[in-house]
Amino acid sequence: MLAIKNNLMATSAARQLGINYDSLARSVERLSSGLRINSAKDDAAGLAVRELMRADIAVLSQGSRNAQDGISLLQTMEGAMQTIDDALVRMKQLAQQAVTGTYSSAQRVIMNSEFAEMAEEIERIATTTRFNDTTYMDNTDTVTIQVGDSDNIITIDGVDMTQAGLGIETGTGLLSAATNQTGYATTTEDVLTVAANPLVIDIDFTDADGTDQETIQVTFAVGNYSLQDIADAINLVSNNPTQQYDENGRFLGYSAASIVEAGGDNYKLEIIARDTNIDGMTITEAGAGNATITGIFGTVATAAYDFMTDVDPDTFQEWDEATSAWVVDTDGFANVGVNILTTDAANTAMDAITAAIITKDTARAAFGYKMNRLEYTVAVTNIQTENMMAAESRISDVDVATEMAAMTRYQVLAQAGVSMLAQANLMPQMALQLLR
Repeated sequence: MLAIKNNLMATSAARQLGINYDSLARSVERLSSGLRINSAKDDAAGLAVRELMRADIAVLSQGSRNAQDGISLLQTMEGAMQTIDDALVRMKQLAQQAVTGTYSSAQRVIMNSEFAEMAEEIERIATTTRFNDTTYMDNTDTVTIQVGDSDNIITIDGVDMTQAGLGIETGTGLLSAATNQTGYATTTEDVLTVAANPLVIDIDFTDADGTDQETIQVTFAVGNYSLQDIADAINLVSNNPTQQYDENGRFLGYSAASIVEAGGDNYKLEIIARDTNIDGMTITEAGAGNATITGIFGTVATAAYDFMTDVDPDTFQEWDEATSAWVVDTDGFANVGVNILTTDAANTAMDAITAAIITKDTARAAFGYKMNRLEYTVAVTNIQTENMMAAESRISDVDVATEMAAMTRYQVLAQAGVSMLAQANLMPQMALQLLR
């Protein structure tokens, strides 16, 4: 029907043109983005699956990087353990050398100095080797490597390669004891008061068979004394023994007292024997026995006072009342430990170093197979990531060939729609011809 009020052909042509133009716009969007799904309206179910896959891909990719970081951590620690290995081998070599009876005591002292330096270097390596500003060789903490979701983890056990962890804490092997672990705030504050009569004490070192004995007798006049004053008074005597040299020409003077820091600006007085075979020590009041004192040696106002059995536990707490023997300083300030100063000590040191090497090798081997495992983890994670990306691509990516053919079809339809809409807009003019 020819009409001038409603141009139905133009309306129909415009509607078809709009449909084709929308389809053409969708094809252009897909081809320009490379994605078949650009919004939920394109494929709601496919979009949901794709986003889950993208999350899984991101997790897998990060898991691969985490595993590679774990490998880097292990490589750093394992490389440091190579140097520890070299130091332990040198320590065992020195111990083997010191066992031989052809060396003198003075020569073993030189060997022991290098032995102790190697142990200190092991301690330094263990406490300063870091990865991402964190140490992993001075503790046994567990490091967790996340290589996937919450259930996909690989744990790396930390190792203790310090002297304590390896059982090679070094020292001179000399008997010693220190005052209580809380210590004193400074080395100059008064810690001993002698009132009414001088205090004379005997520091007696003995061994079990009684063949070696050493006595240091120190006199404290009436007055106040700090830790440093006490150490100086003891050392003044121990550095000037009655017999200056033994039969081997060894100088017998030494500093028997020292001040050690207990941490937190607290200090302790340590008293140490000169010989390695000393295994007992007592501190008793000598002389008239009528000195009145308070402080580091307890409170004394009576005669015949035995400091080592009657003293307050807050002074020399290393004395064990139950066994009547000195207890090794648990804070590590006593000069005991592995050494090669004698043939017996060197034999013991060899056993300790052998055990330390086994401990180190076990830890190093653990690092090795953890690295192998993480390398396999990286490989399989990368394969999983690749397969997930392929699956996500099949769901999300546009098929360029198919979409290009569709875009060409929509272009033709859109062009035809424009042409037909132009023709339809001319139809009302035919009705005007009839009205003339």
